Amino acid sequence: ELGVNLSVAVMAGPRPVVLSGPSGAGKSTLLKRLLQEFEGMFGFSVSHTTRNPRPGEEDGKDYHFVSREEMLRGIQAGEFIESAEFSGNIYGTSKAAVQAVQAKNQICILDVDMQGVKNIKKTELNPIYISIQPPSFEVLEKRLKDRNTETLESLAKRLSEAKLAIEFSKEPGMFNEVIVNNVLADAYSKLKSVLTEEIEKAKKSQN
Repeated sequence: ELGVNLSVAVMAGPRPVVLSGPSGAGKSTLLKRLLQEFEGMFGFSVSHTTRNPRPGEEDGKDYHFVSREEMLRGIQAGEFIESAEFSGNIYGTSKAAVQAVQAKNQICILDVDMQGVKNIKKTELNPIYISIQPPSFEVLEKRLKDRNTETLESLAKRLSEAKLAIEFSKEPGMFNEVIVNNVLADAYSKLKSVLTEEIEKAKKSQN
């Protein structure tokens, strides 16, 4: 049932966008610019999680907070496009969450890791896959160290994940576009040009 509705919803509006890339590549900075310049054109699907809300987080806005049983039931029923477990909590993107964004004729942005990309490839979602990469591993390492937000242990973990993500972006046919974020303005105009067609579609359908 869901699968059928999903493909219909996907055909009509703008295609969703899957953004991936290692921490420190500048994904969130680029996204922020995009959301500021094209206000109301993009929407994020609200993820589900089994972790407890942090102070100030709203259910349905930051995350859909659900029990582990509920989440596992939904995953088994095929209601999720992708899901993964991190430090004991399950996170996932439901088909309904993407449809909620598409219902507003917005371009749905899915910000996912490598596993998420692989899982979405198995669905009929048909998004545009974009990878944001640092100019080099060394630059990434410096950016993460300069943030001063990481413990040595978490820095090491992020860097080993980044190494894999950089390799992953080179796999043929995995991404429609790999954008190397060396100069932010250049990376941003490249991102914008990749999304022009979908932005036009969103504008038309919103008018």
